[in-house]
Amino acid sequence: MKMTLECWMLGLFLLINSGLTSHSLGEGLQSTWRYDYTKYHPMDEIYGWMEDVERGNPELVSSAVYGHTYEGRNITLLKLGLENSEGREKKVIWVDCGIHAREWIAPAFCQWFVKQIVDTYKSNKKLEQMLQNLDIYVTPVINVDGYIFTWANDSTRLWRKSRSAPPPESSCYGVDLNRNFNANWGMVGVSFDSCANTYCGTSPGSEPEAKAVMDFVARMVKQTLCFLTIHSAGQLILLPYGHPEISAPNYNELVSVGQAAAEEMKKVHGMNYTVGTSPQILYPNSGSSRDWARLIGIPFSYTFELRDKGEFSHLLPEEQIQPACEEAYAGALSIITYVHDKAFNNGDKATERE
Repeated sequence: MKMTLECWMLGLFLLINSGLTSHSLGEGLQSTWRYDYTKYHPMDEIYGWMEDVERGNPELVSSAVYGHTYEGRNITLLKLGLENSEGREKKVIWVDCGIHAREWIAPAFCQWFVKQIVDTYKSNKKLEQMLQNLDIYVTPVINVDGYIFTWANDSTRLWRKSRSAPPPESSCYGVDLNRNFNANWGMVGVSFDSCANTYCGTSPGSEPEAKAVMDFVARMVKQTLCFLTIHSAGQLILLPYGHPEISAPNYNELVSVGQAAAEEMKKVHGMNYTVGTSPQILYPNSGSSRDWARLIGIPFSYTFELRDKGEFSHLLPEEQIQPACEEAYAGALSIITYVHDKAFNNGDKATERE
Protein backbone atom coordinates (compact mmCIF):
# COMPACT_ATOMS: atom_id res chain seq x y z
CA MET A 1 0.00 0.00 0.00
CA LYS A 2 2.86 2.35 0.89
CA MET A 3 4.63 1.59 -2.43
CA THR A 4 1.40 2.16 -4.38
CA LEU A 5 0.85 5.51 -2.67
CA GLU A 6 4.45 6.57 -3.39
CA CYS A 7 4.06 5.62 -7.07
CA TRP A 8 0.80 7.53 -7.23
CA MET A 9 2.41 10.63 -5.68
CA LEU A 10 5.39 10.38 -8.06
CA GLY A 11 3.06 10.11 -11.04
CA LEU A 12 1.06 13.13 -9.85
CA PHE A 13 4.29 15.12 -9.41
CA LEU A 14 5.46 14.29 -12.94
CA LEU A 15 2.06 15.10 -14.39
CA ILE A 16 1.91 18.46 -12.68
CA ASN A 17 5.42 19.39 -13.77
CA SER A 18 4.88 18.32 -17.37
CA GLY A 19 1.64 20.28 -17.31
CA LEU A 20 3.50 23.35 -16.09
CA THR A 21 6.02 23.04 -18.91
CA SER A 22 3.38 22.73 -21.61
CA HIS A 23 1.36 25.45 -19.92
CA SER A 24 4.25 27.91 -20.00
CA LEU A 25 4.84 27.17 -23.68
CA GLY A 26 1.13 27.49 -24.35
CA GLU A 27 1.10 30.78 -22.46
CA GLY A 28 3.73 32.13 -24.82
CA LEU A 29 1.76 31.09 -27.87
CA GLN A 30 -1.56 32.32 -26.51
CA SER A 31 -0.14 35.67 -25.46
CA THR A 32 1.10 36.32 -29.01
CA TRP A 33 -2.37 35.44 -30.27
CA ARG A 34 -3.97 37.76 -27.71
CA TYR A 35 -1.60 40.63 -28.48
CA ASP A 36 -3.39 43.39 -30.38
CA TYR A 37 -1.40 44.12 -33.52
CA THR A 38 -3.85 46.83 -34.56
CA LYS A 39 -2.89 49.10 -31.63
CA TYR A 40 0.23 51.10 -30.85
CA HIS A 41 2.08 49.75 -27.84
CA PRO A 42 4.39 51.42 -25.30
CA MET A 43 7.91 50.08 -24.96
CA ASP A 44 7.30 47.88 -21.92
CA GLU A 45 4.57 46.04 -23.81
CA ILE A 46 6.85 45.60 -26.82
CA TYR A 47 9.59 44.16 -24.59
CA GLY A 48 7.02 41.77 -23.09
CA TRP A 49 5.77 40.80 -26.54
CA MET A 50 9.30 39.97 -27.63
CA GLU A 51 9.74 37.66 -24.65
CA ASP A 52 6.40 35.96 -25.37
CA VAL A 53 7.17 35.41 -29.06
CA GLU A 54 10.53 33.86 -28.23
CA ARG A 55 9.10 31.66 -25.47
CA GLY A 56 6.22 30.48 -27.65
CA ASN A 57 8.30 29.69 -30.74
CA PRO A 58 11.69 28.35 -29.58
CA GLU A 59 12.34 26.46 -32.82
CA LEU A 60 12.12 29.69 -34.85
CA VAL A 61 12.77 32.73 -32.64
CA SER A 62 15.65 33.78 -30.45
CA SER A 63 16.66 37.16 -29.06
CA ALA A 64 19.80 39.16 -28.42
CA VAL A 65 20.68 42.44 -26.75
CA TYR A 66 23.26 44.03 -29.04
CA GLY A 67 23.58 47.49 -27.56
CA HIS A 68 22.35 50.04 -25.08
CA THR A 69 20.80 53.45 -25.54
CA TYR A 70 22.16 56.70 -24.16
CA GLU A 71 19.90 56.26 -21.11
CA GLY A 72 21.08 52.66 -20.63
CA ARG A 73 18.15 50.69 -22.03
CA ASN A 74 18.54 47.46 -23.98
CA ILE A 75 18.47 47.50 -27.78
CA THR A 76 17.04 44.07 -28.47
CA LEU A 77 16.45 42.10 -31.65
CA LEU A 78 14.59 38.94 -32.54
CA LYS A 79 16.30 36.46 -34.86
CA LEU A 80 13.99 34.36 -37.02
CA GLY A 81 15.44 31.27 -38.65
CA LEU A 82 15.19 27.50 -38.87
CA GLU A 83 17.94 24.91 -38.66
CA ASN A 84 19.62 24.07 -41.94
CA SER A 85 19.95 20.30 -42.20
CA GLU A 86 22.26 20.55 -45.24
CA GLY A 87 24.89 22.47 -43.34
CA ARG A 88 24.85 25.30 -45.86
CA GLU A 89 26.00 28.73 -44.63
CA LYS A 90 23.01 30.86 -43.78
CA LYS A 91 22.64 34.36 -45.14
CA VAL A 92 21.26 37.35 -43.25
CA ILE A 93 18.38 39.79 -43.72
CA TRP A 94 18.31 42.88 -41.50
CA VAL A 95 15.05 44.67 -40.64
CA ASP A 96 14.87 47.58 -38.21
CA CYS A 97 12.16 49.95 -37.07
CA GLY A 98 11.79 52.90 -34.76
CA ILE A 99 14.99 54.84 -35.45
CA HIS A 100 12.85 58.00 -35.45
CA ALA A 101 10.85 58.11 -32.24
CA ARG A 102 7.59 59.61 -33.51
CA GLU A 103 7.10 57.17 -36.39
CA TRP A 104 4.95 54.73 -34.42
CA ILE A 105 3.75 52.82 -37.45
CA ALA A 106 7.33 51.53 -37.93
CA PRO A 107 7.56 49.50 -34.67
CA ALA A 108 3.98 48.37 -35.31
CA PHE A 109 5.15 46.99 -38.65
CA CYS A 110 8.12 45.14 -37.17
CA GLN A 111 5.76 43.41 -34.77
CA TRP A 112 3.34 42.61 -37.61
CA PHE A 113 6.23 41.30 -39.74
CA VAL A 114 7.29 38.86 -37.01
CA LYS A 115 3.69 37.79 -36.40
CA GLN A 116 3.12 37.00 -40.07
CA ILE A 117 6.24 34.85 -40.28
CA VAL A 118 5.41 33.01 -37.05
CA ASP A 119 1.82 32.41 -38.15
CA THR A 120 2.50 31.27 -41.72
CA TYR A 121 5.88 29.59 -42.09
CA LYS A 122 4.62 26.10 -41.28
CA SER A 123 1.98 26.25 -44.02
CA ASN A 124 4.06 28.22 -46.54
CA LYS A 125 6.71 25.94 -48.03
CA LYS A 126 8.55 28.79 -49.76
CA LEU A 127 8.80 30.79 -46.55
CA GLU A 128 9.92 27.69 -44.65
CA GLN A 129 12.65 27.10 -47.25
CA MET A 130 13.82 30.70 -46.98
CA LEU A 131 14.00 30.47 -43.19
CA GLN A 132 16.23 27.41 -43.56
CA ASN A 133 18.60 29.48 -45.69
CA LEU A 134 18.23 32.87 -43.99
CA ASP A 135 18.38 34.36 -40.53
CA ILE A 136 16.17 37.43 -40.35
CA TYR A 137 17.21 39.91 -37.66
CA VAL A 138 14.39 42.23 -36.57
CA THR A 139 14.79 45.20 -34.23
CA PRO A 140 11.33 46.57 -33.38
CA VAL A 141 12.69 49.79 -31.80
CA ILE A 142 16.23 51.13 -32.16
CA ASN A 143 15.59 54.54 -30.61
CA VAL A 144 14.15 53.19 -27.37
CA ASP A 145 14.74 56.36 -25.33
CA GLY A 146 13.09 58.58 -27.90
CA TYR A 147 10.17 56.20 -28.39
CA ILE A 148 9.47 56.13 -24.65
CA PHE A 149 9.67 59.94 -24.61
CA THR A 150 6.96 60.19 -27.30
CA TRP A 151 4.60 58.33 -24.96
CA ALA A 152 5.09 60.80 -22.10
CA ASN A 153 2.38 63.28 -23.11
CA ASP A 154 0.91 65.10 -26.09
CA SER A 155 3.67 67.70 -26.10
CA THR A 156 6.35 65.05 -26.69
CA ARG A 157 4.42 62.89 -29.17
CA LEU A 158 6.25 64.25 -32.25
CA TRP A 159 9.79 63.94 -30.85
CA ARG A 160 12.09 62.57 -33.58
CA LYS A 161 15.62 62.31 -32.22
CA SER A 162 17.38 60.27 -29.57
CA ARG A 163 17.60 61.58 -25.98
CA SER A 164 21.35 62.11 -25.63
CA ALA A 165 22.50 65.04 -23.54
CA PRO A 166 22.95 68.48 -25.12
CA PRO A 167 26.43 69.44 -26.28
CA PRO A 168 28.24 72.20 -24.36
CA GLU A 169 26.52 75.57 -24.44
CA SER A 170 23.26 74.06 -25.68
CA SER A 171 20.04 73.02 -23.99
CA CYS A 172 18.74 70.86 -26.85
CA TYR A 173 18.66 67.09 -26.40
CA GLY A 174 19.08 64.34 -28.92
CA VAL A 175 20.58 63.45 -32.28
CA ASP A 176 18.90 62.39 -35.51
CA LEU A 177 20.15 58.81 -35.51
CA ASN A 178 19.50 58.50 -39.23
CA ARG A 179 22.10 61.20 -39.88
CA ASN A 180 24.69 59.67 -37.55
CA PHE A 181 25.86 56.67 -39.59
CA ASN A 182 29.26 56.60 -41.24
CA ALA A 183 28.07 57.27 -44.78
CA ASN A 184 29.07 60.63 -46.27
CA TRP A 185 28.44 61.93 -42.77
CA GLY A 186 27.70 65.63 -42.43
CA MET A 187 27.76 66.37 -46.17
CA VAL A 188 24.16 67.10 -47.23
CA GLY A 189 20.71 67.25 -45.66
CA VAL A 190 21.94 67.59 -42.08
CA SER A 191 22.33 70.27 -39.45
CA PHE A 192 25.14 70.94 -37.01
CA ASP A 193 22.70 72.86 -34.82
CA SER A 194 21.85 70.59 -31.89
CA CYS A 195 18.38 72.11 -31.72
CA ALA A 196 17.52 71.03 -35.28
CA ASN A 197 15.61 67.83 -36.03
CA THR A 198 18.33 66.74 -38.46
CA TYR A 199 21.26 67.33 -36.08
CA CYS A 200 23.85 64.74 -37.11
CA GLY A 201 25.84 64.55 -33.87
CA THR A 202 29.47 65.33 -33.24
CA SER A 203 30.95 62.56 -35.42
CA PRO A 204 29.90 59.42 -37.31
CA GLY A 205 28.63 56.88 -34.79
CA SER A 206 28.82 59.32 -31.89
CA GLU A 207 25.47 57.96 -30.67
CA PRO A 208 25.37 54.54 -28.97
CA GLU A 209 22.24 53.49 -30.86
CA ALA A 210 23.80 54.08 -34.31
CA LYS A 211 27.10 52.57 -33.19
CA ALA A 212 25.34 49.44 -31.92
CA VAL A 213 23.78 48.82 -35.34
CA MET A 214 27.04 49.51 -37.19
CA ASP A 215 29.08 47.25 -34.92
CA PHE A 216 26.62 44.37 -34.99
CA VAL A 217 25.82 44.40 -38.71
CA ALA A 218 29.46 44.96 -39.74
CA ARG A 219 30.44 41.68 -38.04
CA MET A 220 28.19 39.75 -40.44
CA VAL A 221 28.44 41.93 -43.52
CA LYS A 222 29.70 39.11 -45.76
CA GLN A 223 26.59 37.06 -44.97
CA THR A 224 24.10 39.94 -45.23
CA LEU A 225 22.05 40.11 -48.42
CA CYS A 226 19.61 42.87 -47.58
CA PHE A 227 19.13 45.77 -45.16
CA LEU A 228 15.59 47.10 -44.68
CA THR A 229 14.94 50.10 -42.44
CA ILE A 230 11.34 51.13 -41.80
CA HIS A 231 10.14 54.72 -41.41
CA SER A 232 7.15 56.95 -42.07
CA ALA A 233 5.69 58.77 -43.86
CA GLY A 234 5.25 59.48 -47.58
CA GLN A 235 4.70 56.02 -49.14
CA LEU A 236 8.19 55.74 -50.61
CA ILE A 237 10.78 53.03 -51.22
CA LEU A 238 14.14 54.76 -51.03
CA LEU A 239 17.38 53.28 -52.30
CA PRO A 240 20.99 54.46 -51.97
CA TYR A 241 22.34 57.07 -52.04
CA GLY A 242 21.12 60.18 -50.26
CA HIS A 243 23.96 62.20 -51.81
CA PRO A 244 22.84 63.48 -55.23
CA GLU A 245 26.24 62.92 -56.84
CA ILE A 246 26.80 59.32 -55.75
CA SER A 247 25.15 56.30 -57.35
CA ALA A 248 25.07 52.67 -56.21
CA PRO A 249 26.91 50.25 -58.54
CA ASN A 250 23.77 48.11 -58.81
CA TYR A 251 21.43 51.10 -59.10
CA ASN A 252 19.32 49.65 -61.96
CA GLU A 253 18.74 46.41 -60.11
CA LEU A 254 17.88 48.25 -56.90
CA VAL A 255 15.27 50.22 -58.84
CA SER A 256 13.74 47.17 -60.52
CA VAL A 257 13.56 45.19 -57.26
CA GLY A 258 12.05 48.20 -55.49
CA GLN A 259 9.48 48.68 -58.24
CA ALA A 260 8.48 45.02 -58.04
CA ALA A 261 7.96 45.48 -54.30
CA ALA A 262 5.85 48.60 -54.90
CA GLU A 263 3.68 46.64 -57.34
CA GLU A 264 3.10 43.93 -54.73
CA MET A 265 2.22 46.59 -52.16
CA LYS A 266 -0.32 48.19 -54.47
CA LYS A 267 -2.06 44.83 -55.00
CA VAL A 268 -2.96 44.67 -51.30
CA HIS A 269 -4.95 47.88 -50.78
CA GLY A 270 -4.37 49.91 -53.93
CA MET A 271 -1.85 52.27 -52.35
CA ASN A 272 0.91 53.74 -54.51
CA TYR A 273 4.51 53.69 -53.32
CA THR A 274 7.13 55.68 -55.24
CA VAL A 275 10.59 54.20 -55.82
CA GLY A 276 13.84 56.13 -56.15
CA THR A 277 16.79 57.66 -54.36
CA SER A 278 16.16 60.20 -51.67
CA PRO A 279 17.36 63.17 -53.79
CA GLN A 280 15.09 62.03 -56.62
CA ILE A 281 11.84 61.71 -54.71
CA LEU A 282 12.32 63.24 -51.24
CA TYR A 283 15.40 65.30 -50.36
CA PRO A 284 19.20 64.84 -50.24
CA ASN A 285 20.60 63.47 -46.99
CA SER A 286 23.71 61.85 -45.61
CA GLY A 287 24.60 59.67 -42.68
CA SER A 288 21.60 57.33 -43.11
CA SER A 289 21.67 53.68 -42.12
CA ARG A 290 20.49 52.72 -45.62
CA ASP A 291 23.45 54.42 -47.27
CA TRP A 292 25.87 53.02 -44.70
CA ALA A 293 24.66 49.47 -45.37
CA ARG A 294 25.23 49.79 -49.11
CA LEU A 295 28.60 51.49 -48.66
CA ILE A 296 29.99 48.64 -46.54
CA GLY A 297 28.94 46.11 -49.19
CA ILE A 298 25.39 44.93 -48.44
CA PRO A 299 24.03 44.69 -51.98
CA PHE A 300 20.37 45.49 -51.34
CA SER A 301 19.47 48.33 -49.00
CA TYR A 302 16.13 50.15 -48.78
CA THR A 303 14.21 52.59 -46.63
CA PHE A 304 10.46 52.03 -46.51
CA GLU A 305 8.49 55.20 -45.79
CA LEU A 306 5.07 53.83 -44.82
CA ARG A 307 1.69 55.57 -44.85
CA ASP A 308 0.49 58.16 -45.44
CA LYS A 309 1.07 61.01 -47.90
CA GLY A 310 0.43 63.88 -45.54
CA GLU A 311 -3.09 63.77 -44.11
CA PHE A 312 -1.98 62.24 -40.81
CA SER A 313 1.77 61.84 -41.38
CA HIS A 314 3.39 60.59 -38.13
CA LEU A 315 0.00 60.50 -36.36
CA LEU A 316 -1.39 57.65 -38.45
CA PRO A 317 -4.66 56.44 -36.87
CA GLU A 318 -4.74 52.98 -35.38
CA GLU A 319 -7.40 51.84 -37.87
CA GLN A 320 -4.72 52.14 -40.57
CA ILE A 321 -2.15 49.98 -38.79
CA GLN A 322 -3.36 46.69 -40.26
CA PRO A 323 -3.67 47.80 -43.90
CA ALA A 324 -0.37 49.70 -43.73
CA CYS A 325 1.39 46.66 -42.31
CA GLU A 326 -0.25 44.24 -44.74
CA GLU A 327 0.98 46.17 -47.75
CA ALA A 328 4.44 46.75 -46.25
CA TYR A 329 4.76 43.05 -45.48
CA ALA A 330 4.01 42.25 -49.13
CA GLY A 331 6.74 44.65 -50.22
CA ALA A 332 9.30 43.38 -47.75
CA LEU A 333 8.57 39.76 -48.63
CA SER A 334 8.95 40.57 -52.34
CA ILE A 335 12.46 41.95 -51.77
CA ILE A 336 13.49 39.18 -49.38
CA THR A 337 12.29 36.52 -51.81
CA TYR A 338 14.23 38.12 -54.66
CA VAL A 339 17.52 38.35 -52.78
CA HIS A 340 17.09 34.83 -51.40
CA ASP A 341 16.45 33.32 -54.81
CA LYS A 342 19.33 35.23 -56.35
CA ALA A 343 21.75 33.98 -53.71
CA PHE A 344 20.61 30.38 -53.45
CA ASN A 345 19.47 29.62 -56.98
CA ASN A 346 22.62 30.98 -58.64
CA GLY A 347 25.26 29.26 -56.59
CA ASP A 348 25.78 32.24 -54.32
CA LYS A 349 27.60 34.16 -57.08
CA ALA A 350 25.08 36.83 -57.86
CA THR A 351 25.43 39.53 -55.25
CA GLU A 352 27.58 42.56 -55.99
CA ARG A 353 29.62 43.87 -53.07
CA GLU A 354 31.37 46.81 -54.69
